[in-house]
Amino acid sequence: MSRGVESRPETKRRRGVQKAIFLNVPGDLRLRISPADFERLCPENRDLRLERTAKGRLIIMSPASARSGGRNAILTMRLVLWAIADGTGKAFDSSAGFTLPNGAVYASDASWVVSERWNALTDDQQDVGFSPLCPDFVVELRSRTDRIRELRDKLAEYIDQGARLGWLIDPKAGVVEVYRPGRAVEVLKQPATLSGEAVLPGFVLDLKGILDE
Repeated sequence: MSRGVESRPETKRRRGVQKAIFLNVPGDLRLRISPADFERLCPENRDLRLERTAKGRLIIMSPASARSGGRNAILTMRLVLWAIADGTGKAFDSSAGFTLPNGAVYASDASWVVSERWNALTDDQQDVGFSPLCPDFVVELRSRTDRIRELRDKLAEYIDQGARLGWLIDPKAGVVEVYRPGRAVEVLKQPATLSGEAVLPGFVLDLKGILDE
């Protein structure tokens, strides 16, 4: 299904008046864009979730379904409540974008960064654009329209770029894939909980309302 995207930087002039161009982008099409243009594009399309791969391909995602959004709200709430009580790091929701060392800009469904790394950033790096670091922990929650291979590739890329733990939660299949550096992906079938292990000590995610259909 194509998506209507307003491309404001590119305009046609007619009798001195700028006319916006509307671009219909098929869902399987990837456009290439520079880092500078990506930062200009995102504020102009706040109703879309945009990401940029390390090779400059633009990924355009429409808003999630109500069911998927509800699952993500539960996931984020449980991570945030734990992070506040624990105090050793900062949790983020799906609107937080990060620039990975390879130049990719991704916004996982939920993430967490240890305090020392987050506090080492300048105010501008925290507030302007996309913070230049890879989260220590990331979660991707698959919706019905997500391609599983793309999510797997993204989790593997997160680990390669510095993440220490990653979860791919797939309610459709009823499984969770756990990603760790230097280890094979672990597949868990219908787990009731997930452990944050040594990365998030003491964090146990209750999957009720998240993994179950």
